[in-house]
Amino acid sequence: MAIRIVLADDHVLVRQGLKSLLEREGFQVVAEASDGQEALAQVESLRPDIAVMDISMPTLNGLNAAREMGRSFPKTKTILLTGHDGIQYIREALAAGAKGYVLKSQAASDLLLAIRQVSRGQVYLSPGISSAAMEPYPSKSEKPRNPLTSRESQVLQLVAEGKSTKDVASLLGISVKTAESHRTRLMQKLDVHETASLVLYAIRHGIVQA
Repeated sequence: MAIRIVLADDHVLVRQGLKSLLEREGFQVVAEASDGQEALAQVESLRPDIAVMDISMPTLNGLNAAREMGRSFPKTKTILLTGHDGIQYIREALAAGAKGYVLKSQAASDLLLAIRQVSRGQVYLSPGISSAAMEPYPSKSEKPRNPLTSRESQVLQLVAEGKSTKDVASLLGISVKTAESHRTRLMQKLDVHETASLVLYAIRHGIVQA
């Protein structure tokens, strides 16, 4: 039986190219998504074997989507396909539950190998990624950079993208009061006091793109 895959990337041409590649290799692309929120909905509906996602996507980025999928749909394994090769990104991806981390700078065969290995229950990292990414954090100072909960990270991304509190509540299916509460808590955790500082934090930590 063919491995069933959901593709998530906010660039249509990238998705089309990936779909063509995967189907040519015998995989079944059951759905495409342009952001993490849409990818979650597709996974919930179709329960694919693998979700291949970019990290940098609007509304809900790949890291947060991977975290949500791991919690809600653990049978669907996540592979992040990204241009980010920093060790902190990789560690955060693994901490979020991603089973594969593939660099866009690698050959297409790298993604195919990742899908096959992850589908067999293995963890896959692109060649050239330091083995240090797999090692435990030796000290508190080296833990993942983002101290926020999954929900707070979602709120941070939406705020950084210019969404109002009402928009955030609508997109996440929560009350305006709850959205405001999340925003207040994340600002306290990050010790920032205005939206501009939130946006700067989100850009510096790869949650949104400049």
